[in-house]
Amino acid sequence: MNKKQNYYFQTDLILLLIAFAIISFLAVYNAQQLEQYSTNFLIRQMLFYAIGVGMIAAIQFLDLEQLYKTSLYIYIGGIVLLALIPISPDFIAREINGAKSWYTFIPGLTLQPAEFVKISTILFLSAVVSRHKEKFEVSTLKTDIQLLGKLLLYIAIPVFLIMLQPDFGTAMVYLFIAGMLIILSGINWRIIFSLIIVGVAVIASALFVIIEFPEFAEETIGVAPYQIDRVMTWFDPSQQSADANYHFERSHMALGSGQLFGKGIGSVEVNYPEAQTDFIFSVIGESFGFVGSAFVVLLYFMLLYKLVTLGLNIYKHSPFGAYFCFGFLSLMLVHVFQNIGMTVGIMPVTGIPLLLISYGGSSVMSTMLGMAVVYRVAVEETIQNDYLFK
Repeated sequence: MNKKQNYYFQTDLILLLIAFAIISFLAVYNAQQLEQYSTNFLIRQMLFYAIGVGMIAAIQFLDLEQLYKTSLYIYIGGIVLLALIPISPDFIAREINGAKSWYTFIPGLTLQPAEFVKISTILFLSAVVSRHKEKFEVSTLKTDIQLLGKLLLYIAIPVFLIMLQPDFGTAMVYLFIAGMLIILSGINWRIIFSLIIVGVAVIASALFVIIEFPEFAEETIGVAPYQIDRVMTWFDPSQQSADANYHFERSHMALGSGQLFGKGIGSVEVNYPEAQTDFIFSVIGESFGFVGSAFVVLLYFMLLYKLVTLGLNIYKHSPFGAYFCFGFLSLMLVHVFQNIGMTVGIMPVTGIPLLLISYGGSSVMSTMLGMAVVYRVAVEETIQNDYLFK
């Protein structure tokens, strides 16, 4: 194997992806054993992963400089896809579960652009930060405010379009990504601290209104009844109806019944909605127990650690690549924390999937697209290290 081939063989990332794929296939297979499902999710999940591997291979023909230069056009393309959803006819973008968030190409095949726009937004915001840092080597209060304004503007556009669908959970993911990049961009801490105070005040006020004045929140602010139920259930499950508590109770039952080592493959017994997507971690807990669940969490920690170290190592050569790693890290972090958190009851129920494990074409392929860019960053970091020691 020659040097060039070695650059493209990133053993740690390859092994992590193989591990996530195997866990995903086993968990999805177990989920579809429940009597409520007749679709073969496993075959589709394998297909989505295969397409994702193809994406990783294709991205390796581009370098970071090309991605940097085209990031604006990729971002604009994503915004156009989001903007067209509300005005598209039902046969192109029909409403599913109360939200108009998917394009329907053929029956059974849908595409959720908000998932892919997460990656294009991270790509563009990374370019914005790195370009700003290159232009203003010495930051001042004025330049920091300019950078903050640009980041808030560019994140506000997709958030606004996603809220129109409406998809509150996904919009919060975008805000978390922006917040992480704002913190890591080197903006003055006085500005960041002020922003944090404002953000906490807004979130606390919104939760207070939803909890204390649910009718006002629904009629005036436009919060959907099911969203109010989820928040109320999160704060005080004992006071809510059986329907509102259903997700929590079934998830806890599945996790608890798995005990230490789980029931094994094909032995799931607890039925609950969206077992193959939103509540896939409950399937893992029931099937493979505490040991299997802990192993999954460990895998995510290993991936997050890789993203941190990769971003720090590539920063001198490519700030753009580093910021993308940090942005993608924030995406993985918020999804993992929210998804696992809602299955164990510490977070409200949302439609946020467990990335790389939950079933779903848009989720799997968009995450693999992000991993493709990360893989390219790892390749270039290996090349730079090789040149350094020659």
